[in-house]
Amino acid sequence: MFTGIIEALGKVKSVEKDRLNVHFTIESPISGELKIDQSVSHDGVCLTVVGLADGCHTVTAVDETLRRTSLGAWTAGKSINLERCLPMGGRLDGHIVQGHVDTTALVTEVLETGGSWRYTFRYTPTPEHLLVDKGSICINGVSLTVVEPRDDLFSVAIIPFTWEHTNFHALKAGDAVNLEFDIIGKYIARHLAVYSR
Repeated sequence: MFTGIIEALGKVKSVEKDRLNVHFTIESPISGELKIDQSVSHDGVCLTVVGLADGCHTVTAVDETLRRTSLGAWTAGKSINLERCLPMGGRLDGHIVQGHVDTTALVTEVLETGGSWRYTFRYTPTPEHLLVDKGSICINGVSLTVVEPRDDLFSVAIIPFTWEHTNFHALKAGDAVNLEFDIIGKYIARHLAVYSR
């Protein structure tokens, strides 16, 4: 389980295709502290560390992950938000994040608003993809608060610290991001779907 509080920014050093899988090698300040078989959130996607060398770690994405997330478009040089799993007894400073991306969204607008930023996203809504004004959403692994959800659009506000310490500072209109909807909302939607039959 993750919290959506980013620990470090990593950089994609190499991308290696292996049949339907892709191996990504990431350089980061925390790579040297990782171990083989450890789960780490990469832009909100829970991936297993399969290799370690020279201040870098390697993870593998299977075809399902590549299709459901933005990872298929990753290239060398891309900046990646990283978070290790929440330790038992640790503080839940963000919200409950599983690292299981539901869908992607596109950035439609970035506005600087007197010292902070407002990002607007467009996605394909479904009954399971619940958004509540002032509720939680995980975008590229970052725990954020939903602002004014409407139809297939919603916004979030980004404070300077988050802008500087995540890859939000590199996002622009047209970029794809990974979305994970609040697990509590997903369970409620599933419950209502089952009992409304």
